[in-house]
Amino acid sequence: MGNAIAQSAHHTILPLARRRDKVTQVYWGIQSFQHRFGRHPRGMWLPEMAVDLATLEVLAEAGLTFTILSSEQVRGPLPRGAGPYRVRLEANAYFTVFVRDRDLSNQVSFAMPSLGPAERWAAEALRGRTALTLLATDGETFGHHHREGVDFLDRLLRPPAGAYEVVTLTEYLRAHPPMEEIEILQNTAWSCAHGLARWSTGCACTPGDSRWKAILRAAMDLLAEEIDAAYLDLAHGWIRDPWRLRDEYIHVVLGAMEAPALLREFADRPLPSDVERRLLLALQAQVHRQRMFASCGWFFEDLDGLEPRLVIRQAARAIELIEQATGVALATGYRRALALARSGRTGKTGAQIFDEIWAARPRLG
Repeated sequence: MGNAIAQSAHHTILPLARRRDKVTQVYWGIQSFQHRFGRHPRGMWLPEMAVDLATLEVLAEAGLTFTILSSEQVRGPLPRGAGPYRVRLEANAYFTVFVRDRDLSNQVSFAMPSLGPAERWAAEALRGRTALTLLATDGETFGHHHREGVDFLDRLLRPPAGAYEVVTLTEYLRAHPPMEEIEILQNTAWSCAHGLARWSTGCACTPGDSRWKAILRAAMDLLAEEIDAAYLDLAHGWIRDPWRLRDEYIHVVLGAMEAPALLREFADRPLPSDVERRLLLALQAQVHRQRMFASCGWFFEDLDGLEPRLVIRQAARAIELIEQATGVALATGYRRALALARSGRTGKTGAQIFDEIWAARPRLG
């Protein structure tokens, strides 16, 4: 079965996304997992562990079984250590949550060079524990943030005889179904002590004036609405379920299906070649419109950084594609929405940053 779990497609902070985008992000993550591993995933890692009940409901509806949260994101006794535990959804439905040990996980994330040999550190940290202990952190911890991380992880997974046992969550859940119920603290994430403010209004997690984050978020939300409206208007009368078509377009992105064949599955009637071409451009715009909500665009302290520029570049590409598809020009309005955002480091406004990206973009043929 393996220990891999899926992740939503573009590291979007899912509680901040509208429900339709939650569904797309989760579905694209599942299909990407199946494409690579040949099986449906049991669990899904939420970007930054950002959670609310609506997100868990989308996971459950997609056929997923569990996710991982951090101990500061839940309320209630944890008699089984990491769990598993049940979280109540609507209509007396439940979803399973494993709870990571925050302190031990953060030691691995942020103090690895001082921990010493992995197996010795783990044996000491786990001494006397009888319940499941879960260490969970970002994958880039191992080799990217810490050069010695790959070796640390390898040694961690090969414990001395009798020290501790390594188990997979899927196997453990099969043998130990959840019994106790806990509550989640909604709109929380492991990497921000201020709810989800780091990716919405700004907070003390990043130094300086972070008011640009709210402006960038509002500009992206408005642009997403306008792109969606243009897409629906184009699809009207031709496509019977435009949102399902968007979801299934992941198979084209993955190279598992030809785009014209996918369109034929959803077309109410034969598509003229020009309509087909325009619909495919609009679907490509939808991919970039999803990418423009990648969490890294808001994670750091300055607007004129690599990461905010990346999401603005995705927005510019979506604007260009939707104009090619529908004739609807959105660049001016988006630029205006960004004008009040300002970099504390370079003094550039969001509009100026957009202008630089817009001028440098390669033109579509």
